[in-house]
Amino acid sequence: MAAVASNPSLDVVLTALDGESRPLEEWLTTFNLACVVLDPYTNESSWILKTAARILNEFRGADVRVNFVVTCDADDAKKFLGPLAEEFLVFTDTDRAFVKSLGLESLPAFVFVSMDGHAAAAAEGWNASEWSKVAGAIAKATVWSRPAIPASGDPVSFAGTPALAQ
Repeated sequence: MAAVASNPSLDVVLTALDGESRPLEEWLTTFNLACVVLDPYTNESSWILKTAARILNEFRGADVRVNFVVTCDADDAKKFLGPLAEEFLVFTDTDRAFVKSLGLESLPAFVFVSMDGHAAAAAEGWNASEWSKVAGAIAKATVWSRPAIPASGDPVSFAGTPALAQ
């Protein structure tokens, strides 16, 4: 479903897998954020991993910090993401403060946060046309090409699971 994300609090703290914690405002100092937000304890978030990695990879050279935000601790994030934990910037959101701040209702989600802290685009669950709109917003803001969404091998649409279920 199309998301109507709230502008997140710039004070919400995101912690990278290496343990570095900073308020969102500091992560936005030089780049926008393209976030795929996942709940590692649900099947739905696992179904989108390959597709999400493909989409984020296509934005690697753009002026955007591509990342996964995983609603668990670092150990569980590494287990869930496997080798992707080494390939991408990964933030943990154990108390779901970032998820709450954005007002997300279901996960997985694809969220574009601009450098000014504005939630410029968001999609919840997996719907190729909605994720494509988020990718389009990122491409337009960064003057980059939009990845093909959907692509061969992408899952069929699904609603996702409650974002605040724990």
